[in-house]
Amino acid sequence: MDFRRLVEPAGLLYGAAARQAVQHGNALPLAGGPAAFTCADLIEDDARRGFVPVASIPASWQPELARVARSPVSGMLPETPLVMGILNLTPDSFSDGGHHLETANAVTGGLAMVQAGAGVLDLGGESTRPGALPVTPEQEWDRIGPALIALRAQARGTVLSVDTRNSLVMEQALAAGAEVINDVSALVHDPDALPLLAERECGVVLMHMRGIPETMAQHAVYQDVACEVVRELGQRVRAAVEGGIARERLVIDPGLGFAKTTEQNLEMLSRLPLLANLGCRVLLGVSRKRMIGALTGVSDPARRDPATQAATLEALPLGNSLLRVHAVEGMVQAVKLWRAVHAS
Repeated sequence: MDFRRLVEPAGLLYGAAARQAVQHGNALPLAGGPAAFTCADLIEDDARRGFVPVASIPASWQPELARVARSPVSGMLPETPLVMGILNLTPDSFSDGGHHLETANAVTGGLAMVQAGAGVLDLGGESTRPGALPVTPEQEWDRIGPALIALRAQARGTVLSVDTRNSLVMEQALAAGAEVINDVSALVHDPDALPLLAERECGVVLMHMRGIPETMAQHAVYQDVACEVVRELGQRVRAAVEGGIARERLVIDPGLGFAKTTEQNLEMLSRLPLLANLGCRVLLGVSRKRMIGALTGVSDPARRDPATQAATLEALPLGNSLLRVHAVEGMVQAVKLWRAVHAS
C-alpha cells in the first residue's frame, strides 16, 4: 500500500444510533470500534473531494472504505482499550524526572499504576524531550533492567513495554520478560532493531517523528499534517512488514509533541480517525505535554492531568486504543465513563 488514497471519516455516531445507521447503509464502523462514520472526505495525493455521505462514495473507493471500517488485527495485546502507565526511569524527563530513578521507587510506582487499573506499563530509560542529553544503550539498560525484572516477577498479569530506540536494550528487555517494544524512531534509529524484532514475537510500537529529539523542531513543516503523518507512518509500517514483522504485531503512534507545533498537534488530535487507514492499533501519548500547557495556561506539567484525560479520550473512537499517561487512576475512570456513555 502506498496510501496515496486516504479516507477521512467524519460525522461520528455511537450506540444505538450508530448501529441503526450501519444497518440501513447510512454509516460504516470506524476501525471496528464503538463509532460509526456517516460521511468521509476522499483524499488522493493532495486533492480533496470534500465530505460526502458514505452511501454516495463511488465504488472505486470501496477497498479504502473497507480498510478504514475493519477492526485492526492485534493479537499481541488484550482486545480492549488499555491505559498505559508511564514509568520514566530517568533523571531528566520533563514531567517526573528522577521520581523513579531508584529501583525501589520505580517498582512501587509501577505496582501502584497496576492497582489503579493500568493494563500496560511503559518503562523508559532515555528522555526524548527536546534538548535531552543522550545516554548510551548500556546506561539506558542499567536504568531499566532492575525495575523491569522486579516488575515482571511482581506484576505477572500486566503487559510490560520498554520505550527504547536501541537494539541492545530491546534484546535484553525481551529476555527479561518485556512483551512490547515502543520505539519513538519507528525502527529508524538503530539499523539492528528491525532484524532483531523480526525474529521475536513481541508487540512493536512505531511512533511518528521527523529527525531526532535534538533536531525535530526544525522539521515541523507540513502542508497537511494529518495526511503527512499517516503516510509517513504508513511507510514505516510497510518497512516493518517487509522486514518480517507481522502487521498484527504493530501499533502506531502519531507522535504528538514530536516534530509538531502546538497548532499541528491540535489538528492531528482533531483528525485522529485518519489513522484508521493504516489498519493498525493506535497508541496516543499526549500526557502533560507542552501543547497541554499552551492550550490551558497551566505551566506545571504535573497539574495537566485533567486536560490530558480530555485529550486522550479522542483516541477511543478508534477502538482498542492504548492510552499512554502519567496519572493512571483518573484516566481509567474517564475511560469507564466514556465507554458507558457511548455504548448506550
